Amino acid sequence: MPHSMDDTETDTELNHRERATLLAVAQGGAEISCSCEPDLFLDGLACCDQATAHRLARAGLVAPAVAGKPGQRVPAVLTEAGRAALGLVTAA
Repeated sequence: MPHSMDDTETDTELNHRERATLLAVAQGGAEISCSCEPDLFLDGLACCDQATAHRLARAGLVAPAVAGKPGQRVPAVLTEAGRAALGLVTAA
């Protein structure tokens, strides 16, 4: 049975699209809108799969780098959980 991400489950396998989206955020140049269902922008363009972007934000894998006003676009970053999901966390 395939795993799916929901609001309470972040420790799961990523599908190809989720992994690609996280990698794009990790490369920099991503922005996220400040809202309860944040939209993701990559290099100034709206991400073509906002449903994936919403799942990643709800799962706590991507987040705004700074606080912003509702609707404002701010830089997006991987959270610690997002970095771990990609295997980018280094041992302390």
